[in-house]
Amino acid sequence: MKYGFVRARALSPDLKPGDPAYNAQKLKEGMERAAVEGVELLVFPELCVTGYTCGDLFGQKLLLNAAEEALKGLVSASSGKHMLVFAGVPVAVGAELFNCAAAFAEGKLLALIPKSHIPNYREFYELRHFTPAKEGVSVVDYAGCSVPFGREIVLYHEKMPAFSVAAEICEDLWAAHSPAEGHAAAGANILVNLSASNEAVGKLEYRRLLVKAQSGKCVAGYVYADAGEGESVSDLIFAGHDMIAENGSLLSESAPFLGGSATGEIDVELLEHERRAMNTFEQGREGYTKVAFSFPLAEGKLTRKVDPTPFVPEGKELDRRCGLILSMQSSALARRLQHTHSKTAVIGISGGLDSALALLVTVRAFDLLGKPREDIIAVTMPGFGTTNKTRMSGLSLMQATGVTIRTVHIGPAVNRHFKDIEHDPEDRNVTYENAQARMRTLILMDIANDMNGIVVGTGDLSELALGWCTYNGDHMSMYAVNCSVPKTLVKSLVDYEGRRAGGRLEAVLRGILNTEISPELLPPDEEGGIAQKTEDIVGPYELHDFYLYSFVRRGFSPAKTLWLAEQAFEGKYDRETLKKWLLNFYKRFFAQQFKRNCVPDGVKVGSVSLSPRGDWRMPSDASAALWLKEAEEL
Repeated sequence: MKYGFVRARALSPDLKPGDPAYNAQKLKEGMERAAVEGVELLVFPELCVTGYTCGDLFGQKLLLNAAEEALKGLVSASSGKHMLVFAGVPVAVGAELFNCAAAFAEGKLLALIPKSHIPNYREFYELRHFTPAKEGVSVVDYAGCSVPFGREIVLYHEKMPAFSVAAEICEDLWAAHSPAEGHAAAGANILVNLSASNEAVGKLEYRRLLVKAQSGKCVAGYVYADAGEGESVSDLIFAGHDMIAENGSLLSESAPFLGGSATGEIDVELLEHERRAMNTFEQGREGYTKVAFSFPLAEGKLTRKVDPTPFVPEGKELDRRCGLILSMQSSALARRLQHTHSKTAVIGISGGLDSALALLVTVRAFDLLGKPREDIIAVTMPGFGTTNKTRMSGLSLMQATGVTIRTVHIGPAVNRHFKDIEHDPEDRNVTYENAQARMRTLILMDIANDMNGIVVGTGDLSELALGWCTYNGDHMSMYAVNCSVPKTLVKSLVDYEGRRAGGRLEAVLRGILNTEISPELLPPDEEGGIAQKTEDIVGPYELHDFYLYSFVRRGFSPAKTLWLAEQAFEGKYDRETLKKWLLNFYKRFFAQQFKRNCVPDGVKVGSVSLSPRGDWRMPSDASAALWLKEAEEL
């Protein structure tokens, strides 16, 4: 597919043990449906050509010959299907029999990969029939072809080499030293498992855990195809539990006993990016044979959901995440207060979201330390743009949390400053705005000095990314508790803490959540409302957070980011709007790096942080030309 996505499917057909012709027909039907739906990687279960539960019938040459003929027909049927297929088949090599994964595409048998770990315990007696894989790769004649035979094989697409695949079989996943680790180190971005795992109480959950862990440990996609209900039920039952995972996350999963099939797109470009970012990931394993395949890649939209709010999880996970983040923020602040022997914490309250969150975190930190909330000095500093709504929201918030309230009107001091620097206050330029922000920071810093405290910063990750802060104004503090919390998550954290507290505090926070985002540095409109609305100027924060995550965390190109944004925000923003704010994001992100190179300390709570000390190192004078050129040409 586009931009490094590979549409994969694990499929568990209804088979008949001992009937390769019947089974091959079922596999062909599965291939036909998959081809119509743009599947590029199709994985069938272990020994699906014969059926896994054939037992001593595997010793019958008649069955083995029939399996070989059936596979020959499957290979021929793959011509024109534009997909790489893996099917399980028993393969006799001399006097030994191997449990193999046959890989084929476009009418060509590409490789035979034998199972490494042959179980011989409890209900499984495979050593009675099969030989474990040996070291190295040889060439064998099978199904009318001479093909590579061995465990150390990686197959790759000639036009998109990141579409690279290697196989392991069933028990290999359960083993302490699985082949998958070597496959990943040798360059396989996708691992497939042809399996026949019987169902038993508790096994589904454990199997799911193993698949997710294997994909995460190997930083890979993982396609797990399980034997289905057509297998013999003499002693065991198979549920067709199919799964597709990507780097520790489950993309798709079939319900047991419902005709197993799982489909999902694996982002192999993302996996390569993740591996490059890890200096602990082993790369360049030797002794592997690389086998090329090629076919036209599929077009079309993704079937997997593109999350429009990648920083904000859904459902019950959101509350768990919010609770954890607030605990991290407050614990970090508590430690900094202890280390600096600070008696107080000083924080500016605007009546907006960011300062509300910072105050809630500070209250938690003081409660954690057993310090009185009265030692939190909350300062409201009305200026030229302060509306009555936000001022009253700020006062109500301070009263509801029981902190010490101070009010400092900055207008007179700022006007004196304008006179000193010979600035006309009727000129509402950036000086007019930033002088207010810097005056507020000066007041907070001096109060903190006077009260033996530290200034708690309120700015968030989204503002840092866009440089939407006044240099040495709200840009500066003595500890920045929100510095790695994006704006879309700030809302969820404030909402969570309001619901947790209930009562008056919840009502106050609900009002703040319903207020437009604004720095309030320009006078109110004629009706006394907020005139300066941030998202009208820099763009919707939900878009910028999506772009930030795609750029910093995922390493996506502008083209891929826009393509994904079109799917994530379908029906809400048109392409031109998405492109407009994408260009704005790159322009601001690159131009404002100088602000991020001297930000105060602050706790990292998620996977994205822009701290120059540990997470994002970028020269202040880096050119945005490459990114802007690609974005402009979209």
